[in-house]
Amino acid sequence: MNILAFAATNSSTSINLELVKSVTTQFEGHNINILDINDYEMPIYSQDRNNQGVPQQALDFNQAILNADAIIIGLAEHNGTFSTAFKNIFDWGSRVEKNFFQNKPMMLLSTSPGPRGGQSVMDNASSIFPYFGGNIKCQFSLPSFQDNFSNGSINTPELASQLTEKINSFKQQLS
Repeated sequence: MNILAFAATNSSTSINLELVKSVTTQFEGHNINILDINDYEMPIYSQDRNNQGVPQQALDFNQAILNADAIIIGLAEHNGTFSTAFKNIFDWGSRVEKNFFQNKPMMLLSTSPGPRGGQSVMDNASSIFPYFGGNIKCQFSLPSFQDNFSNGSINTPELASQLTEKINSFKQQLS
């Protein structure tokens, strides 16, 4: 199975990418493709630019989704919503294909330094993604990243157990 994974941020020190990488280690035997959305930087979407043609990066990102059997996204929260970098990819990509996520099974993750763990961006994604082919199978928000994550994994037993349950549920739904 081909699993596409990425952190929805262009931060080089993304805690959401750390969480994504930790989760993908639990998918042994699967082909994991971890994208860096910095490789898909393009002009900020506007109708005027759209009329001039779609950037190749948008086409390439859409192709990566098309090639995947499942998607794992680490949603970074910027002022309560998506990062500008991801929103731009989403805007361009959904112009290429309204069914942007191609109905692929999705696991949504989020974390933040604060106690809500990126819950606002998770809520946004949960309400918006299904309109664009997002087939969300499970979600997990990790609160207070610096307190609950170290050495590549969650260090709080209760939270680690919750994540393991989500991962196992996602795996079962992929079978």
